Amino acid sequence: MDLALRCLLFAAGLWLFRYALRGFGREYFNGVGAYISTGVLLVFLFLAVFSPELSPQNPYDLAQLSIMDGRLPPGTASAEGPMVFHLGTDDQGRDILSGILYGLRVSLTVSLVATLVAMSLGVVVGIYAAWVGGRIESVLMRLVDLQLSFPSILVALMLMAAFGRGLDKVVIALVIVQWAYYARTVRGTALSESQRDYISAARCLGLSGPRILFRHLLPNCLPPLLVISTIQVANTIVLESSLSFLGVGVPITSPSLGLLIANGYGFMLSGQYWMSMFPGVALLCIVAAINLVGDRLRDTLNPRLHR
Repeated sequence: MDLALRCLLFAAGLWLFRYALRGFGREYFNGVGAYISTGVLLVFLFLAVFSPELSPQNPYDLAQLSIMDGRLPPGTASAEGPMVFHLGTDDQGRDILSGILYGLRVSLTVSLVATLVAMSLGVVVGIYAAWVGGRIESVLMRLVDLQLSFPSILVALMLMAAFGRGLDKVVIALVIVQWAYYARTVRGTALSESQRDYISAARCLGLSGPRILFRHLLPNCLPPLLVISTIQVANTIVLESSLSFLGVGVPITSPSLGLLIANGYGFMLSGQYWMSMFPGVALLCIVAAINLVGDRLRDTLNPRLHR
């Protein structure tokens, strides 16, 4: 049942991506870079969704670990079985490749959930401020300016120090850090769109405020939201990995890429580079792929480039 649900979610994600690019597919896949970045991102998503089936071992199942396999270099066979550790092991005998697959799953899940919740909150605040105007808009935008005036990592560290460690607490902290970006973007786009003729026509027809907002104004604010949310997913992964690396992010039982890098950081000077290097390379590749996809979406959905 769990496997079927994950297959359904992966297929739904592919359909949503195709639906977002309807009519823009030729412009989006304009160059080799678009194919490479999209392919790399889809591969990472596939590995994250089906990590339990693809991993050689469950690196957090104590019954599958052996202390005799600790700190083995890449390509070494297990001392107690036929298994080969292609990316080496850490100090507790956990397979680095399996740890990366499980870490991808946790990092992507946290970042996607936090981005969706932050985007929903920011859209409500931004579009309401643009529609109402006046003092309410001024108060809401001053809150947004106050939020954006502080570094994201500093705010996240303060929140995690107050909340404690946990997946749900990391998501809450990331939502508090991110929602202001969406609020400012939606407010600016909504102010521009509210001056268009179709909004004036909808008002002249006597349509209700909620109908104008959700049926007419909000759909025309989605293209910039899609671009900024894609880029913010990459920023969220980096921020979550930074929190985990500093020891205030996800707990040890729910590992992420940042926690894997932190676990092997102490062995870098002793020549056992693989414990931190391979998770770091995986983090670099997925963040680069998401940023490149976001750049292509920005260029594709920019109406000025199609006039």
